[in-house]
Amino acid sequence: MSFVLNYLKKYKIKAFLAPLFKMLEAVFELLVPLVMASIINKGIATSDTHYIIKMSGVLLLLAVVGLMFSITAQYFSAYVAVFTAAEIRQALFAKIMSLSQGTKEKIGEEVLTTRITNDINQIQNAINMVLRLFLRSPFIVGGAIVMAFIVDIKSAFIFILVVALLSIIVYFIMRYTLPRYKTIAARLEKVLHAVSENLEGSRVLRAFCQVEQEKSGFEAKTGELATMQINTGKISALLNPVTYVVVNLGIVVLIYVAMHRVDNGFILQGDVVALVNYMSQILVELIKLANLIVLLMKAFPSADRVQELMEMKSDERYFDNKLNDGLIIGGSNNPQAISIKNVSFSYNGTADMDLEDISLEIPAGSTLGIIGGTGSGKSTLLKLLNHTYDVTKGAIEIGGTNVNQFDDSYLAKCFGIVPQKAYLFSGTVRSNMEMNGSEPDDREIKSALNIAQALDFVEAKDGGIDTEVKGKGANFSGGQRQRLTIARALVGQPKYIMLDDSASALDLATEAKLKKALMNLPWHPTLIIVSQRASSVLEADQILVLDDGKCVGLGNHDKLIKDCETYQEIYYCQYPREEAVNE
Repeated sequence: MSFVLNYLKKYKIKAFLAPLFKMLEAVFELLVPLVMASIINKGIATSDTHYIIKMSGVLLLLAVVGLMFSITAQYFSAYVAVFTAAEIRQALFAKIMSLSQGTKEKIGEEVLTTRITNDINQIQNAINMVLRLFLRSPFIVGGAIVMAFIVDIKSAFIFILVVALLSIIVYFIMRYTLPRYKTIAARLEKVLHAVSENLEGSRVLRAFCQVEQEKSGFEAKTGELATMQINTGKISALLNPVTYVVVNLGIVVLIYVAMHRVDNGFILQGDVVALVNYMSQILVELIKLANLIVLLMKAFPSADRVQELMEMKSDERYFDNKLNDGLIIGGSNNPQAISIKNVSFSYNGTADMDLEDISLEIPAGSTLGIIGGTGSGKSTLLKLLNHTYDVTKGAIEIGGTNVNQFDDSYLAKCFGIVPQKAYLFSGTVRSNMEMNGSEPDDREIKSALNIAQALDFVEAKDGGIDTEVKGKGANFSGGQRQRLTIARALVGQPKYIMLDDSASALDLATEAKLKKALMNLPWHPTLIIVSQRASSVLEADQILVLDDGKCVGLGNHDKLIKDCETYQEIYYCQYPREEAVNE
């Protein structure tokens, strides 16, 4: 929770004024029972109507001034809580965006979502309530005890006994519930993870008739969470009734003791009313304080989880140094060639490699095709090329410079990446084309759309390149989304274009037009095409064949069709031998 103080410093004046006005309100509230006692002892006892009216006016004045102080305090506390939470959320979002893909995958999407929503909301509520009650409630309790001693010392010891007993009860309830709230948060993340997986893979679950099995697993997880929440809630729920019972028993004892004190002439009837009012004030404030404690018990684990994420190392990848103006991709030989030297990689850092001992040269302006079965490591290799992940062994060099020496923002400008899953952002076609940070004009956008075979259907829409794009491109078909993501990668004329199975939703005729357009790009970029279709890589200068993370073939189509068994299997699965011979 300590890191929250760093964000509160910006609002320290308002954070100081909020409890100050609350305590001023409390002072007026503590004066009310004394005024009431005075009305009873002096006004009602002597039938002094003038005095009763005068003191009633004092009561009204105390109420109005107290209300003004209360509203002012509420405003300052809400202001500080909302804006502090907003800044923490912005900082956390920036932190999440700075994390590498590997780190985010390791943490989990559902965990990150919980941190930036529920956990920060808990912190916001805690800040608001602490500024309003953390000083006010103890001040009222302590002030009521002091005022009780002023009214009658002997009766005031009942107040001390009640407060001490309630403190013990609150301590044991906190000791039981605090660790359980942490467990509840952890189990909630498991439930969110299950929800995320089931929603993402709902079609697959239905296809393999696994709905009932996943339903049973989800019910088990939610059942565990519900049981823990119910058990913890039962203990937390004891705070209010126990507080009521203890304080009301204290009032009973107080009235009994005060009765004898009145009979013996030590105090007056109005003093008894004042003592009961002070005991009632203690009851109300202790209930508020108990609820505040419950809120803090939820907020502290949330703050710890947010702080853990904020302090996490931004990038587990290795950088030799950040890019500077003098660092340019280039050299005397192959100024923009990519060298992959004995590269091995493991996602989990174990000895079991997902890619193993991959070596090849990709000359500048050439076309590399990467083909292989599902899970052979094709997409993984692309992620290593643009430094999404660090290689486990070996090195990747661009123009003779290790990829570790380039800043991510520089690599993002050099690489036009078309991901395996076509993803569009809500906005317009134009805003999606500007995702690489540049501000292309209409001519550049239309040129990229034309190359990607997307210009026709974009111009057919009423808005043209300003056509609305709904979240994830929901208002476009799968093939249209793929072509738009290809166009987005072409904007800015990147030196390297990586297409990760980006034509899977296209028909063969459209794919052929797209491939021809990419092969004839005027700025002659290096093309790296990943595909499970042999037709997509047939004309590549060299084809890398992967099988279970290993290179089993490297060369052009003619060489591989003769020497590489894996490539032959893939090719002849898609082209019957008779058709292949005729070609």
